[in-house]
Amino acid sequence: MYEEAGPEEDDVYNILAQESSELLHILRGQSPDVIMQLTKAVSAEAGLNIDQVVSSASALTEHIKAMLEYFRSASAADCRNFLQSMCLLCENIPMHLESRLMSVAGCPNDGGDSSRPSDTDVKSSSPPSEQLLIKRPRIDYWEQYIAAVMSLLRKRWERHKPHMKEVHLDSVWVCPRMANRSKDRPDQTPGSTDRGSRTPEPDGDYGSVEGRVTLETFLHGCAGKVTVLLGQAGSGKTLLMSRLGQQWANGLGPIPSSSLFILLEFRQLSLLSRPLSLSELLFRQYLPTRGDDDEKQAILDYLLANPEQSCWVLDGYDEFHSKLCKQEKQREPLDPKTPLPVLDLISGLLNHQLLPGCTIVITCRVRDAMDLEGIADKVGLLQGWENQEILEYVHNYFRVQAHGGFGEQAADLLFSSQHLLAMSSLPGLCNICCICLEHLLQVERTSGGTQTLGGRTRETQKTAREEKVKGLHIQEGGRGSGGSHGASLPEGRGGSADTMMDVTNGRAQLLLTQAQIPSTLTQVYLTVLGAFLSRDPDKEQRSDTSVICTLSQYQSELCELSHLAWKGLEESKILFMEEEIPQNVLEFCIKTGLFSQVEVRCEDGTTVNSYFFIHLTLQEFLGAIRLMTSQDVSDAQLKKRFSLKTRWTTKVDQRTVFTDSLHLFVCGLASKQCTKALVQIVKTSSGSGVLNWVKKRQALVLKLLKSLCHSNTLTGPKVLELCHCVQETQDHQLAKEVLEVRPILELRNIRLLPNDIDALAFVVNSVGETEIGLDFGACSMDLECLDTLTRCQNIHYLCFRSRKYGDMFAQKLSTILSKFTSLRKLEFCGACLTATGAASLASGLQNCPHITKVNLSDNNLKDEGIELMTDVLVKLPKLVSIMFGRNNWTQKGVEYLIRKMSSYGNIQHIHANGMKELTVTFSESSGISSHQSKPHPTISLLNQKWSEPEMQELARSLACCPVLSVLDLSGGQWDLEILRTLTQFIPKFTITKKIILNESCSSVGGLVILTALLSDCPAVMELRVRLQSPVQVSVVFAGQQSVNKTSKTLCLCCCGLLPADLERVWQSLGESSDLTLIDLSSNCLDNKGLKKLLGLFLHLKSIQEINLTNNRISMGGVGMLAAALCSHRNLTQVHISDGGGEKLILKFCPDISSDKGQQKIFRFNNSSLQPADVATLCRRLVQCHTGLELDFSHSSLSDNAIENLLKVLPRMTALQRLNVSHSISSTSGAVTLASCLTVSQRVKSVELRPLFESFVHFDTGKAEQASCSLVGFILEGDDCERLLSVLQQHPKLSYLDLTNNQLQDEGVKRVLDSLPKLKPTRYINLSSNSLTQQGLLDVVNALCVCDNVSGVEISLEEEQRCLIWFLQEGECEKTLSVRGCSLEHDHLVRLAEMLSHCPGLTELNFRNNSLKSSWIVDFVKLLSSSQSRLSFSFEECWIRSAEAVSLVCLCLKTCSNLHTISVHCSTLHLSLMKAAEPTTDRDNSAQPTQSMGPRKICLVDCGVEGHQLAPLSSILQRCPLLTDLDFSHNTLGITGADFLTVVLPKVPNLTSLSICSKENSPAVAEKLSETLLQAASIQCLNLSGHVISDAAAQSLTRVLPRLRSLNLSHCFWGLQLIKALGQCVSLESLCLDSVQLNEESRVCLAQSLRSVNAICVLKLNKVTTADGGLGLLTAMEGLTQMKEIELEGWRLTDDGVEQLTRLLPLWKDLKKISLSKNLISDQSGDKLMEALKCCGHLEELNLSSNQLGDLTAARMALVLPSLTHITVLDLSENLISDEGSRSLSKAIKGLKNLTRINLTSVGTPELSAVAASLSNCPLIQDVRLGWNGCEDKVAEELAGVIPLCQKMTIIDLESNKLSVSGAEALVRALQSSPALQLIRLWRNKISLSEAQKLSQRDRRLNFSST
Repeated sequence: MYEEAGPEEDDVYNILAQESSELLHILRGQSPDVIMQLTKAVSAEAGLNIDQVVSSASALTEHIKAMLEYFRSASAADCRNFLQSMCLLCENIPMHLESRLMSVAGCPNDGGDSSRPSDTDVKSSSPPSEQLLIKRPRIDYWEQYIAAVMSLLRKRWERHKPHMKEVHLDSVWVCPRMANRSKDRPDQTPGSTDRGSRTPEPDGDYGSVEGRVTLETFLHGCAGKVTVLLGQAGSGKTLLMSRLGQQWANGLGPIPSSSLFILLEFRQLSLLSRPLSLSELLFRQYLPTRGDDDEKQAILDYLLANPEQSCWVLDGYDEFHSKLCKQEKQREPLDPKTPLPVLDLISGLLNHQLLPGCTIVITCRVRDAMDLEGIADKVGLLQGWENQEILEYVHNYFRVQAHGGFGEQAADLLFSSQHLLAMSSLPGLCNICCICLEHLLQVERTSGGTQTLGGRTRETQKTAREEKVKGLHIQEGGRGSGGSHGASLPEGRGGSADTMMDVTNGRAQLLLTQAQIPSTLTQVYLTVLGAFLSRDPDKEQRSDTSVICTLSQYQSELCELSHLAWKGLEESKILFMEEEIPQNVLEFCIKTGLFSQVEVRCEDGTTVNSYFFIHLTLQEFLGAIRLMTSQDVSDAQLKKRFSLKTRWTTKVDQRTVFTDSLHLFVCGLASKQCTKALVQIVKTSSGSGVLNWVKKRQALVLKLLKSLCHSNTLTGPKVLELCHCVQETQDHQLAKEVLEVRPILELRNIRLLPNDIDALAFVVNSVGETEIGLDFGACSMDLECLDTLTRCQNIHYLCFRSRKYGDMFAQKLSTILSKFTSLRKLEFCGACLTATGAASLASGLQNCPHITKVNLSDNNLKDEGIELMTDVLVKLPKLVSIMFGRNNWTQKGVEYLIRKMSSYGNIQHIHANGMKELTVTFSESSGISSHQSKPHPTISLLNQKWSEPEMQELARSLACCPVLSVLDLSGGQWDLEILRTLTQFIPKFTITKKIILNESCSSVGGLVILTALLSDCPAVMELRVRLQSPVQVSVVFAGQQSVNKTSKTLCLCCCGLLPADLERVWQSLGESSDLTLIDLSSNCLDNKGLKKLLGLFLHLKSIQEINLTNNRISMGGVGMLAAALCSHRNLTQVHISDGGGEKLILKFCPDISSDKGQQKIFRFNNSSLQPADVATLCRRLVQCHTGLELDFSHSSLSDNAIENLLKVLPRMTALQRLNVSHSISSTSGAVTLASCLTVSQRVKSVELRPLFESFVHFDTGKAEQASCSLVGFILEGDDCERLLSVLQQHPKLSYLDLTNNQLQDEGVKRVLDSLPKLKPTRYINLSSNSLTQQGLLDVVNALCVCDNVSGVEISLEEEQRCLIWFLQEGECEKTLSVRGCSLEHDHLVRLAEMLSHCPGLTELNFRNNSLKSSWIVDFVKLLSSSQSRLSFSFEECWIRSAEAVSLVCLCLKTCSNLHTISVHCSTLHLSLMKAAEPTTDRDNSAQPTQSMGPRKICLVDCGVEGHQLAPLSSILQRCPLLTDLDFSHNTLGITGADFLTVVLPKVPNLTSLSICSKENSPAVAEKLSETLLQAASIQCLNLSGHVISDAAAQSLTRVLPRLRSLNLSHCFWGLQLIKALGQCVSLESLCLDSVQLNEESRVCLAQSLRSVNAICVLKLNKVTTADGGLGLLTAMEGLTQMKEIELEGWRLTDDGVEQLTRLLPLWKDLKKISLSKNLISDQSGDKLMEALKCCGHLEELNLSSNQLGDLTAARMALVLPSLTHITVLDLSENLISDEGSRSLSKAIKGLKNLTRINLTSVGTPELSAVAASLSNCPLIQDVRLGWNGCEDKVAEELAGVIPLCQKMTIIDLESNKLSVSGAEALVRALQSSPALQLIRLWRNKISLSEAQKLSQRDRRLNFSST
């Protein structure tokens, strides 16, 4: 078109040609309005249709191409105008391209052009020329500012560039993480990005691993996004960002050079306090410009217009003092011109409220990444250095430092220390490690050390180092095997200032000659501190270069420096302004290299110097020194700063970046190894007490650690941190306490490094032989961690759970398993193990002989892996189980295991559940001895789906198996064909217990198939099927030990069987006549099915029970069952409950040979019985001709039903018992049923209670006597009259019990009026009928007027009691007992009037009746005038002390015919003289006198004191007939003795005096002994309990010769008195219980016994005998008149018993012998019983607390029946067995006069025979069978005995094993035994609630311990 073109035109056309594709891309991204504006510049001749521009994307592209093609051939002016318009209108033009376009377009043509956009078509209202003039300088300013920034970043890099190692972004490795973006945040970035939600791993791995890339690759594609780069402290994030800026400045790297690179540090931003605008942030704080405000505004405008052309690098968020908060909703854009706080500015950038679309790169530590959730688009984690990079850095460091010769040796030292190696994985700390090593090696060289370290050669060290360098690493979650980056210098934050050490500890493997390699992290930093301090050029170097010596040189500087460090930690400061640091400290730190310098900008833009510690951990270490050495820091402050850190980061965690290592250093400084160093720092001028103070501070830290050790709430990360802390202390006792609380250490979701494992090893190895478990769950770890794991000893349990662990991990693990010699359980589950890894693991487990359990669940082993593992591990001798669940196995794998059971004899159990669970259990061959039979294996294949061919294969495999115990195939849900296939093979199976098929058979058809097994398979004993949910099916086999068993069981309950199904089942059963139990409950058989069944069971010869419960059987069916019971000889019981819904059971007795004596039972319970139903059933049961029990309990019988029952009752001749318990509720019904006493002469007892147990008992013939008991009804009016009318018609009533019938006084009066006609023979019980005192008088009147009434007992207390006893044959005496009746004086007068006319009255007992003294006296006076031989007793609580004496005096004064009067405790006893007894004086019998004549006066144990006896003095003087005086167990004292001195001489006929003492006063005994010399008539003397002095003994020796009875028990007396006993030739009774005798006194006593031949009663209980009593027993040979002898507690041996057996034949009249608490053996007991045959008058035999056994019991069975007078037998606390118990039962049967038997704790619970034998003892009163462990059988036997022993009062059954059943049997027996007062049941198997219920039924049951 143009023949010639100038240079400008050539530039325009060239640009259009060269940038055509870029221009096309830019124009496609513009809005339709912009395209329309540009199209207007095109000539109409081009043919472009503006309306079709936006019709489609393809049309738009074609339109733009046409437009560009047009301008390539247009004039140069048009092209320039087009390019100008494009620069003005288009967005997102790259800066370099826009500059080029603007440069070519030049100034606009003044002439204008019609094609140029109009003023309204551009963004601004300014004309295009003005717009171009504005935009052109703006671009120039922008480019100038970018150039300035590039220069800044190049200089920055020059300052920070490391000297030891080059930094290349393509060699720095990053592990990308999945970002967690909030859903409500719109996408502001160009291009797509993955915003899937994720859950970060709590350990800081921050998401799931997506691979590993270089940093340069990671940053590609970050344009317009927020990219977060995570890294540990010291990983070089700051240095890398500086390198990134330097590469951008050089036009390299992933950030385009056309973008503005803004690098801001958060530690700088933290210094800004006032609000800033975006402009101030750029031009004041980042890079100030020299230009004016217009230049700044132009740059800012360009930035705002092109935000995508800026890249903001925000470094070190973890050092920002503020915290970013997540925005819950999108906010409005921020005004860039408005000053905002720095936090808001940064938040605006990150949330695209400022500069939307800009690129942002932010660096921070892992823990702080949670603040950036929902903001970051990309997240990456910087990886640490590998061993090769560490080695390279070490060599470079020593080469740069001119110590190249140290390189190899330093590397060897570093790789030999786990601590130094772990630190060196971070570049910043690697530099510090090199400084430390350099110092140690220099010290070693200076001191002349050798080159051999710790005895190892350099070659050995080099080999070990190379092995570590080549070490393998796990890829799943690990750091990988490649290198990382090399960026670390102490200068700047990128060096080591921000580094945070991950704490660990290694053991020093190599030792220098002098300088020790530090063994803990704290000691490392002590050494590092010493290394820096040694750099001080001003200090003179000493010969002693140890750390302690170095610290002592800088004590003051360290104090100030630690104070500064601590202040920074307290205020969360890293940077320190120059004015904040003391000048001397600043100079010192700069000289030694402890500080680094950095320039920071103030808020006004000026730069100042600031300083920071060479590394943050060094600041923390110095802060820890401050805590441990400064007395300004209190214990409370130390406790506040001491806490464990967790590696799990949560959103609620407070950011505490300045104390990450402080607790570790504090723990390390608390170790004993650091004590000297702390003392050097703390030392002051005085120095006294420093050591103690330091130790106290260290002890405080150890105490805090100890409390954490005992905490059971620590999470896994904190437990691991605790292990590090404990390792720092090097305290093995603390380590033990860590594992005392948690013997299994559980670690979850933690990134584990070798130093972590080393810390665990320190703790684990501190417990000695204690077995420990380690559980690693989802923990990332390198393979080298497994090498470190082998340091752990006594590990019995190892668990690895994570998808991160695969075949490579298993292969490595297999190489170390053999080193765990105590390993018993290994779990490798939830991982990625395949058959390949399983092969490696199996090979490793072969070397673990003690392994018992292996868990490989949730892997990918498949069948191949399972077979391989089983084949290998089955050979392990102690293996118990292997778990293969969730391993993608198939049924073929299971069948393989089943087939191998025969070849592997130790496979005990195979368990599979669906495809989830698969466990193989083994039997330990070493655990079964040769004589024990090994249990048979079992197979459980649950929820398996098989086809018919698969079932055949399985069945064939099972048929080949050895003997199985249980086969469980539940959950199969098979069809009939599969089930039939299985049943065809079952006869071929060898099974000892059962097959379980739950949920595998669901139809009646399947049930029928299974039923055939009972006949087809002889080994099948039981079939149990339930088809309702849950479906349960089991086939039970006979087993090898019951082959001959023929009884079989068929249980088809809940199967929905219909009557028609019975025939199918019966046909399937075939001729199976050996069925013993059939259970058809919960089906649908109804009456039709019942009728079929009754016709079928005749063929079942062995049937014992049929269960038809819940089969919809009506009363018609019940009638059929009643008829069947009568007609079928084998049917013995029919039990129907709830009409058959709850229970319907038929029981059979198949072995009946005849009907004679066969008991049949028909029970119809818990049902509603209509009168017609009762009549129908009873008429059917009339046909029964054998013994029948009819049970209608719990069936609610109406009065009409009872009447119908009575109509049929006479014809039911076989009926023996009718049970209507809980069936009669109305009184009228009870009275109606009681009329059966007249309807049937066979009725022998009627016992009725409303809604309680009620029975009618029948005799086989006519009953001789009958009893009636109606208890708990409302018996009044007509009902009472009807009942009495019925009872009067019975010829002979045994007893009548009308307890608790609300009779009240009126009803009781009716009963009493009918007494002459009732004629009961035993008693009438009217208790609990609300009697009043008037009713009491009526009952007492019956005693007086009815000749056959023998006694009345009345109590109106809470337990109301009213009993009327009738005279038995040979009885003629009458008694009255009144208790708790609150009687008034009038009542007593009326009683006296009635009783005065009561013939035969002999005894009156009044107890707790609130009587007064005068009332008692009046009552006695009234009766004494008309009655003789009458005895009274009055018990009242006030009859004590002076009141007792007063009452006695009053009675003596008032009543002239008293024979005896006594008070014992609080009871007054009186007896009247016989009518013929004289009351005259002995000396003048012809002349009666008015003197009173009591024969006996006693005041015993009633609290009387001596001075209270004075009123008796004058009265006793008027009692010349008094013969017996007893003041025992009171407190008489000297006053009482004086009283006796006055009284005794005036009582001439006194023969017996008893003064047992409670005092220990010798003076009383002396006074009494003097008084006794004056009482010459006394023949019986009791001075028990006195202290008899020599003076008293001297007087008593003169009294003794005239005595006939002497009691000196419990006395303290001398030898003189014992010798005097020999003079008592008339002595008949001697009691010396509990007298302390020495050898001499025993000899004297023996001599005295030889002289006293008249003794017939001798009591020597608890007398000490050194020779087993032989001496005293020998002295008794002359005592031939012996009647009672008590020798308790002598500890008699066999020799003593032998001597005693020689004496017994001489004692023909012996009545009592007590030998308890001796050592009589069973053999001696046998001889003793044989000797007792001669004692025919024996009444009491006490042999308790000896060693008697079955031999003695057997002899008793032969001897005791001949001793018919025995009333008391005590054998408690002996050793009798079951056999002995049976012998005792035989002995007891002959003891007709036995009243008391004590068998407490005799050694056997089998006392039922003894209890039953008591029925032969009608006089028995007291039975004690406690502490024997007796069960209910004993209680039931006693319940049968109680009604036969009407005199029984007490039964003791405490501390046995009775249940509620046994107690209820006793309650039932109590109903017919009103005389029984107490049954003790404490400590039995009866709960408190049940005991309360039983006590409410009868209060005579006592469940308490008292």
